[in-house]
Formats: sequence, structure tokens, C-alpha cells
Amino acid sequence: MTFDCHPDRYRHWSLTIDGDVATLTLDVDPQGGLSDEYELKLNSYDLAVDIELSDAVLRLRFEHPEVHTVVVTGGMEEVSAGDRRHHGAAGGGRAGVFCSGANIQMLAAATHHHKVNFCRFTNETRLAIEDASQLSGQVWLAALNGTAAGGGYELALACDEIVLVDDRASAVSLPELPLLGVLPGTGGLTRLVDKRGVRRDRADFVCTRSEGIKGEQAVDWHLVDAAVPRSRFADAVAERATARAAVSDRPASGPGVTLTPLHRTISDDAIEYDHLHVRLDPDLGAATFNLAGPEGPQPSSADEILAQGDGFWPLALCRELDDAVLHLRFNRPSLGTWVFRASGDASAVLAVDDLLGRHLDHWLVREIVLYWTRTLKRLDASARSLIALVEPGTCYAGTLAELVLTADRSFMLESSAASLTLAEANTGWYPMANGLTRLATRFWGQPGDQDLAEAHLRKELDPGTARDLGLVTFTPDDIDWDDEVRLALEERASFSPDALTGLEANLRFVGPETLETKIFGRLSAWQNWIFQRPNAVGEKGALS
Repeated sequence: MTFDCHPDRYRHWSLTIDGDVATLTLDVDPQGGLSDEYELKLNSYDLAVDIELSDAVLRLRFEHPEVHTVVVTGGMEEVSAGDRRHHGAAGGGRAGVFCSGANIQMLAAATHHHKVNFCRFTNETRLAIEDASQLSGQVWLAALNGTAAGGGYELALACDEIVLVDDRASAVSLPELPLLGVLPGTGGLTRLVDKRGVRRDRADFVCTRSEGIKGEQAVDWHLVDAAVPRSRFADAVAERATARAAVSDRPASGPGVTLTPLHRTISDDAIEYDHLHVRLDPDLGAATFNLAGPEGPQPSSADEILAQGDGFWPLALCRELDDAVLHLRFNRPSLGTWVFRASGDASAVLAVDDLLGRHLDHWLVREIVLYWTRTLKRLDASARSLIALVEPGTCYAGTLAELVLTADRSFMLESSAASLTLAEANTGWYPMANGLTRLATRFWGQPGDQDLAEAHLRKELDPGTARDLGLVTFTPDDIDWDDEVRLALEERASFSPDALTGLEANLRFVGPETLETKIFGRLSAWQNWIFQRPNAVGEKGALS
């Protein structure tokens, strides 16, 4: 399974751009799923549909700076009342379907591993939509021209505004519990109460009533922002989209950055990119990421960054790391330990960081930093043991130092040639899902230690200093290095990977709970458990 995609090859989405407003229309090809064992009826989706959506979210941000508002709508104009009721919507007559959610037959046939990773990826895509609305000036608006059920309504909830057609038939619903015995799997429960402020008793009613809520009641209960008759629906959506576009700080015109296909070679024991090499060791249950620092001349201005496009080192490496994480999640689930190395010149990494830091208000630089934020969060939520190795010749500085701070355990060789350098990028550029920096998370409850670490910004820290500051776990000498690293990896492979997943998820996200930590730490954990219950997936389970 790969995650390569392009609008020219979309089977389920169509993208049109009119000035500063883009429209993304969902019209699912029933035969276009990942498997021919099910049909994607009624604009239901599987991973194939969501891979295209994820691609569209990324391309709109990088390739179309002139787009200030994205309208997501449905392409199924009329569906029978019987089909609507089957998928959790009420009403007589004929009406459209925006999206009926995740395909039930797909969920019933999928392995537990695939279901969990499918929900995780879909959650990350929804969060990327919210990230665009909140931080990129590219606001998403859901135009529900028909029923939005289950994951379809959850997609709408990820948008900044929701407009529902008021035709006495179209509804919004979360019917997973009454119909399937599972939970809404992509943040719907959390967004109802935390994001939209739906009163708890009303949210309970919505989530236990398969028929959904229509029209003005949906507005009164804060489930949608407006309910508009079909005769005025298109104009109302256009007015809202234009109004939101007018206040965006994105450029009025391009050019953007074209995201060209990644150079990637996959073999039994490796995945190779231009700036990243991943070595696969099935016997040890481990994958080792070798990231390469920048080489050669780098841009010196925002215009030169734009001209270099997706070849600019931090953007190119981030795309490769993101792709590798997804590949390992879905295709190599038995590799439960991920080891990180970073080779190159630390000063070159800091120079690129300095360039980014001087132009953080430029739309492209902002997108690159936000992309790294999302990719590091994807790493945090990957349910793998993460180990960082700091050796001579490594370039853990600034942005790449985040990998050491991300790791569950880190080893730094006791050598004068090994160093670790913190910089401004580590003090606020890349917040975790809990809203804190990785330094603040590391030193939660010990603010003095965080202040001391941040007082050493821009200093090449030797192993002893890095250890004393609490930035690495162990500093073996060259006599013990190989044995200590080997034993740590073998020990990791001997433990239950499921137990490690739970352990690490509890330890990584200290401090305040946010919408993101609730979705990944609370909702996903419960959904994971429910997906194994006989009431859902047993011989007589609702999914079956």
C-alpha cells in the first residue's frame, strides 16, 4: 500500500478552483475501494478515499496559496429514502447524500490492525483540515447538500463552518452506536462537546438516535451553523465562503510549490529516498531511520525558497519522513521499534532553521513549519517504541533535535565528537498534541530544568552536559555502546508490543488534555477495545 496520489488520478474527489475559493466535491466511485470485496455505496469511504482527501489537503496548502477558502460538498444529488434510513438519516421523499461515513462492509472485513490504523490516519487528516483553518488562513467550510452520517458528519465537524440544506430530509447523525455497536471513530464525540459546545444531554441524544437531526433543530443545538432551503443553498454557501476568504492573510495569487512524486525505492530490507534511508530488520522487529542533513548551497531568502520548491531540504525531508511513517504503519506492523539517526553538519541544519526563522511570516515557510509539526505529531501517535542514537557525525540540532526529544529513550555516545544543539525551533515551533513544546513536555513539573535547558540554546552540548541537563537518557562509552544499544533493542522486541503501545501513549502526553489528546488517547483507545468486542465483530456482531 502506498500513499502516492495526484488530483489527475482521483477517483472519488474532484477539485475546482475559482479565484480564492476551492471546491472539493465527494462523489465516490463504488468500485474504487482498496478491495473488490465491497462497494463504496452512498458516498461511503475507505482508506482509498481518505488518501485522496489527505493529498488534497496538502496540495491546497502548498500548491495553491491563492486559495483562502475550501468548500467541501457532496456529489450525490438524489438517494432513496430507504437507503438514507439504512445509513442513519431520516426523512421521506428524495434527497442527496453528502457522505454516509466509513464503509460498513470494509470495517467488517478489515483486520483489527487495519481498522485501528485507518481510524488513526483519518483522524490525522481531519486534524490537518483544522490546522489549515486555524493556522494557515485557508478556512474549510462544509456545504452539506444532503445527509451527513457517521464519518461524513465527522468530516463536516472538522470544518470551520457547517451549512446544511434544509429540505425536510437531509440530516446530520452519528449512528455508529445504535446501528453498529461501535463509536464514531474520527473525533465526532469530542468535537460535538469540546469544539461546537453542544450540550452534553443533547449530544447523548444525537449519538443514540440513528435518524439524526435536521433543519433548524440542528442549528438550535449547535450541530450546524446554518440550515438553508435548497433554492438558496448555493448562494448562501458562496456568501460565507467569500466572506471568510476576504479576511485571510494568504497571498492574493501564486505561484505555489508543486509537490512532485517522491523518489522512493522499496525492497525487503530497506526504503530509500533522497534524504532518508530506512533499514528494516524483521528479526529484531526494528526499523532504523537514517536522516541526512542539508548539503550544498541553501536558499538565502523567501523568494529563493519558493524558487527551489519541493527540493528545499526541510520540505523534501519532511515529505519523505511522513511517507515512511505511513508506509511502516500499514505495511510493516511487526516492526515495533523505530530507531533514529541523523547524519550531517549540525551547523548546516541551524543555518536552514535560521533562514526559516527570519521568514516565519511568509506563507510557504509557515506551511513548511506546520508540516513538520504535523509529521512529528504523526510520529508521536504511531504506536511504536522510538529510540534516538546520538553519535559522532550526527546533526541533531534545531529541527532535527526534535527527534531526540520525541524519543522514548535516547543514547548519546560518550565522545568529544558527539553533540546535541538546541535552538529556537525547540522552544515553540513544533507543539505536540498536548499544546506543549517537547521540552516543556519532557520537563513537565520541573520548570527550572526546562529553563536551564533553554539557557543553553545554540551551544554544542557534549554528552556529559546533555545528560546533566536531562536531554538524553544514557551516555555509554565506546566500549559499552554497541552492547547497550543492542540490549535495549532486543529487550524492546521481547516485550508485548500492545503493552508498550499503551505504556508509551500514557507517558508521552503529559499536562493539559486537548481535543487532539482526547481523540488519540481516549477515543482511539476505547474504539480499539470496542473493535475487538464480540458485540461489534463477533459472529453475530453488528458489523458482521
